[in-house]
Amino acid sequence: MGSDSAGVDRLGSGGAVPGWDRFAHWGAWPARMLLALVAILLVLAALTPLAVDRDEPAAPASSPVQSTPAASAEPPRDDDLAFYDTVIERIAHGEAYYDFIVEEQRAHDYPVRPGFAVRLPTLAYVHAWLGEGGMIALAIALMAATVWAWWRRLGEEPGGLRMRRVGAALMLMGASLGLNRYYFVLHELWAGMLIALAFGLHRPGRWGWSLAIAALALAIREHALPFVLLLGAMAVWRRDWKEAAAWGALVAVFCGAMAWHWAQLAPQVAPGDPSSPDWLVLRGLSGWLGYIVLSSNLRFLPHAIAGPLVVLMVLGWAGWKSPAGTTGTLLYLGYGLAFMLAGRANNFYWGAVVAPAMFIGLAFLPMALSSLLRTARGRA
Repeated sequence: MGSDSAGVDRLGSGGAVPGWDRFAHWGAWPARMLLALVAILLVLAALTPLAVDRDEPAAPASSPVQSTPAASAEPPRDDDLAFYDTVIERIAHGEAYYDFIVEEQRAHDYPVRPGFAVRLPTLAYVHAWLGEGGMIALAIALMAATVWAWWRRLGEEPGGLRMRRVGAALMLMGASLGLNRYYFVLHELWAGMLIALAFGLHRPGRWGWSLAIAALALAIREHALPFVLLLGAMAVWRRDWKEAAAWGALVAVFCGAMAWHWAQLAPQVAPGDPSSPDWLVLRGLSGWLGYIVLSSNLRFLPHAIAGPLVVLMVLGWAGWKSPAGTTGTLLYLGYGLAFMLAGRANNFYWGAVVAPAMFIGLAFLPMALSSLLRTARGRA
């Protein structure tokens, strides 16, 4: 088996097993244990109900909806989307965000405590400045840039060149949700696309553009912080102190920006204002699977198929031994654990923060599964 044109498809010892095939280098018993764990998770994922709230399971988006013949093709705005519409409209008419946002949230019966309950103003201002047409153009450009970034990264990573066409197509599938203008007001949609782009642009030793894009994601939604912390931690692991310092500086700037954000809100918050319900609700597997499925194009599939696909995506990432594969594995396992511990069922749109690039893991799934099975049978 030869190397690719970029010279990065290095072989394992003896040239028999490619170095990027992680599970091909495992022992038989670790492979058997992981296979058993994956089998259990797949069964549980197929049986786990995915719900929008505690009482009502979410039907797949492809299921028929009762409507009148005159009904619009676009569904009516729900309360959250209508609220963001109002905020954008008020900014477009010249009002300053912090002059009205607390009052507006009270009027919609939304909590204003703690400060995390009030979104950062970045996306609202961008939307007000660009308008609907500008946001459509921005979404197209962002999707194209993300697919291009992953086309390049797959071509440069060990073992990625042979998967580049499939991986880029899967990235396009994951990113295409970002073109749905109905959800343009959702902060998680844009933060997730920016994280996918920052991930695709990142290289050990070449991280400037990735840092800049991740900073934009943080400015839109604080849920991008774990991605920033992970890249900083991996830079520390590589002893790349310059990159680690840059990610650390970004975290410091973000903390300062959040402190300023809360300071603008504090004078307007009254002691009697209700606090947001607890986000630490320990939803377990339904939290992780529900967030990813319901906030991605997996929502078109029956839940008994969509849930296991989330597990298989992560397995594909884990089987790819490369800087991107290791980062993706830690990133999606980390967010998966966070979603199992925190977030209410009606916060399912949080999954859009990480869902787009997860699809790339399916490109490496055949390699990961076949190597696990081969190694578990004692065939190195």
